Amino acid sequence: MVQEFRANAGKPGGPFAGSPLLLLHTIGARSGRERINPLMYQDLGYDRVAVFASANGSPTHPDWYHNLVANPTVIAEIGTEARRFRAHTATGEEREPIWSRQKQGSPGFAGFEARTDRQIPVVILEPI
Repeated sequence: MVQEFRANAGKPGGPFAGSPLLLLHTIGARSGRERINPLMYQDLGYDRVAVFASANGSPTHPDWYHNLVANPTVIAEIGTEARRFRAHTATGEEREPIWSRQKQGSPGFAGFEARTDRQIPVVILEPI
């Protein structure tokens, strides 16, 4: 998927065609190695974006989320541009409207939420 994303100037195909997708570069919490994960995102304006640690509704957070918590400075490839961000997990009043919009715009996220007992983290990426 990473190669396809880059070959198509950041426009995903197949089941993700038309979806807002980015490539998130994190640093492994234990390994210290770079990891790249394709993720759907929500544009929050002012160069801010949100990503969602849904892991398709699994009972545990995805590895990329643990990496991001340990090392919150990340790079995100959006379209053909790579930018640096500082990540933080949204809580309370900051989280709720973003999560609600994501479930409305991409109903699969409501299904992920229904399959798990954990609260799916909403991660805000702020440009640095």
